[in-house]
Amino acid sequence: MPPESETPAAKWLRSDDATFRPRVFRTQAYRIVFVYVAVFAVSVAALLAFTYWNTKRALDSQTDQVIEGEIAELNAQYLQLGLRGLADLIATRSSHGGPGLYLLANSFQQRIVGNLDSWPRTLEHPGNFVEFDYKRRTENQIETRRARGRVFPLAGGFYLLIAQDVHERYLTERLFTTTLPWTVGLVLVLGLAGGGLMARNMLRRLDQINRTSAEIIGGDLTRRVPIGPSHDEFDALAENLNTMLDRIERLMKGVREVADSVAHDLRTPLNRLRNRLETTLRHIGPGSEQAGEIEAAVAETDQLITTFNALLLIAEADAGVARGKMSMIDLAPVVEDVAELYEPLAEEKGVTLKLSPAGSTVIEGNRSLISQALANLVDNAIKYTPQGGRVTVTALETPDGAELRVADSGQGIPEAERARVVERFVRLDASRSAPGTGLGLSLVAAVARLHDARLVLEDNKPGLRAVMRFPRPSPRAKSAPPRGRNESAAAAS
Repeated sequence: MPPESETPAAKWLRSDDATFRPRVFRTQAYRIVFVYVAVFAVSVAALLAFTYWNTKRALDSQTDQVIEGEIAELNAQYLQLGLRGLADLIATRSSHGGPGLYLLANSFQQRIVGNLDSWPRTLEHPGNFVEFDYKRRTENQIETRRARGRVFPLAGGFYLLIAQDVHERYLTERLFTTTLPWTVGLVLVLGLAGGGLMARNMLRRLDQINRTSAEIIGGDLTRRVPIGPSHDEFDALAENLNTMLDRIERLMKGVREVADSVAHDLRTPLNRLRNRLETTLRHIGPGSEQAGEIEAAVAETDQLITTFNALLLIAEADAGVARGKMSMIDLAPVVEDVAELYEPLAEEKGVTLKLSPAGSTVIEGNRSLISQALANLVDNAIKYTPQGGRVTVTALETPDGAELRVADSGQGIPEAERARVVERFVRLDASRSAPGTGLGLSLVAAVARLHDARLVLEDNKPGLRAVMRFPRPSPRAKSAPPRGRNESAAAAS
């Protein structure tokens, strides 16, 4: 099978530079970067906001202390000198310039004396410290400035406003509050950009490991993860993976050698034993006790050879030995051939074997193994369907790929047992009175795994419906023409 086969790893890796960027945003690495940048931006914003609030509070407290001191002093002068003495003192202080602002007003808030031209509109209730705007003439022009002050009521219905000019500080505060969102935004943008580059570089290293893994899953056990010159954590991981892969390759090679040895040392003697038993049977008269024993021995030998061949086929399928023999095949001729093969058995049992009409259904696979898997499903369906029942075989195209379905009207398999029956030598017949080895569904499951397909056992109400769901062929495999019926038959033989 080519590396582009639709395994889960290959689906994730099947992308070019145009699709890599959006794929980065769905990775765990980018999520970690995004969370870190978000937390960092929030922390920076909180720190700057706290600094701004604490600094403003300290400056306001300093200004308020100056104003409180002046209020206490002027109030004492008012009690001692009266209104005129207070007005003279305010006039003197107003003429000195500086940040101090003074305004003495009557009960109607009309100006008596001070360096403020009028009573600020925002000052309504005396006693609290407030900030307000006021007009000041500088170099033949009037500018609006910011002040912070407090209104103090005097005896006789008069009001005294003492304030300090805080315009420079106000401009600094406005600049701070304006730049704070931009600062946080810039931190987010730069952090995400830098994090995206870091995540991209990290993902490229992970892609090398994943691509190598996908190629190994595809059957190329000679592939190894490339190791860079930096000797970082990824290189250490790559070295460990390569060491593990070397060991796996040695183990797989040992398994193949054992399988080859078993095939040579056991299968051939078993076939010779069967031939000798048949030869002996021909020299013995029919109906004798010895002939019956030899016939039973031949049947047991056939069963042993069948089990032996099934185990070898399952081992080869799980080991991926047949991946190199993948090609584009049409499932319709496969279904027709298997149905034609099992039609006499179905007639003998009184079971109706039906083919559902289907068009061309092309997949990428090993025709011989798929035929064997389908034959096992049909054989099981006929075996466990009572007389007068029906077995239906279907090959069809779905939006997700191709499907092979074998449905019967037999006793079915309980839902709790469906995951267990695909294991080797598992048979629901505890007495094992029915013929079989318990390897049929195991072989089907192994063939499905080899083709990245899924074997699903469903309730046919009544009976069982076994479905093999194949993925869509890879783009490169689609370019090859599907094998016809004659070529498929030759491959199967």
